[in-house]
Amino acid sequence: MADLVLTASAIIAGSNAAVVHGTSGETITAGKAVYQSASTKKWMLADSNSATAAARQAAGIALNGASDGQPIAVHKSGDLTVGAVLTAGQAVYLSDTAGGLCPLADVGAGEYVCLIGLAKSTTVLAVDIQFPNVAL
Repeated sequence: MADLVLTASAIIAGSNAAVVHGTSGETITAGKAVYQSASTKKWMLADSNSATAAARQAAGIALNGASDGQPIAVHKSGDLTVGAVLTAGQAVYLSDTAGGLCPLADVGAGEYVCLIGLAKSTTVLAVDIQFPNVAL
């Protein structure tokens, strides 16, 4: 299997979404998993096998695309239409591709497990990020 293929233009927060606003620290596409840098307070791409400990814990999903220094909206929790084909009930995790999302089968040895949420339908992800700080 592989990372979910998200359609950036189809990323839409649900009515129960918790959203925060900030500044991007690099080029980010809508639908990518992000974390907030403790030193710069900018949003960066999360990555399950990053050498940077903070990057291994996603804090949300980008709702819009942005380049370094531009404003970004981050979906922290709640329903999110992702523009990808999901399997209802399937768990979605942070990938070892920067910002990527994948099924558990694609989380490999040495990667840190970061649950992003559960698919409510074939298009809606119920985002509820869980990070036990455990590597496989």
